[in-house]
Amino acid sequence: MWDMAATVLVVEDEREIRDLLRRYLERAGYGVLTTGSGAEAVRLLGEPGIDLTLLDLGLPDVDGDEVLREARERGRVPVVVLTARTTVEDRIHGLRLGADDYVTKPFSPTEVVLRVGAVLQRVGGTATETAPVVSYGDGRLRIDEARHEAVLDGCSLELTPTEWGLLTALASVPGRVFSRYELVNRVRGYEFAGYERTIDSHVKNLRHKLGGASPDLVETVLGVGYRLGWVRDP
Repeated sequence: MWDMAATVLVVEDEREIRDLLRRYLERAGYGVLTTGSGAEAVRLLGEPGIDLTLLDLGLPDVDGDEVLREARERGRVPVVVLTARTTVEDRIHGLRLGADDYVTKPFSPTEVVLRVGAVLQRVGGTATETAPVVSYGDGRLRIDEARHEAVLDGCSLELTPTEWGLLTALASVPGRVFSRYELVNRVRGYEFAGYERTIDSHVKNLRHKLGGASPDLVETVLGVGYRLGWVRDP
C-alpha cells in the first residue's frame, strides 16, 4: 500500500479548481503542490519529492501535451490528466503520450481523489522487500517487484506505471491470455468505461521499449487479448 503522505502536484490554470482539489486531497492525507503554469510544472517535475501529477491539458502558457511529454521523459512519476476534451480519440491521444489515467471535466473531486489513490496503489504495488527476482526466457527478462525494476537482456527498462502494470500482469501467469477487459481492471484497479481499446496503445508503447524481443515476449491473440510468450525460469 502506498504511503498516504504522498505528494501530489496539481497543474490547473483555474484557481477555483486548484483550490477545490487541494482541499479534497489534503483532507485525504496527501501533501499538495499547485501551479497554474505549465512552465512552472516542468520546473517542479525536475525536482525530487513529487509522487503523482494531476495535469490539466488546457494550460495558457505551455501546451499540456508538452508538459506530459516532459513528465514522461523525466521519470516514472505517474500522471492523471484533467481535461475538457471528451472524445475517445482525445483520450487515446493522452494515454499514448503516457498518461496513467484520464478524468474529464466536469468531474467529482471525490472521484479524482479515488483515482489518485488507485494509481498510487498500483505504482506502489504489493511487493515486499523479500519478494524474489523472477526471470523469463532463460534469464533474458528479469522482474524485481520489490525494486520496481525490469531488466531485458541486461538493460533496465524505463517503463511508465501503466506499462509496468501491464508487464507484471502478463508475467503473473506466463502463457495465459488476458483479455483487454481483464488488463484494464488489473492495471487500473477499477473499471473504466471506454478504456479497453486504449490498452492497445499502451501495449504498443511497451513493445517499442522491448525492442526486437517484443513480438515473442508480448504476443497478440487475435480477438481475445495478450499473453506473455516467454516461459518463467525454474
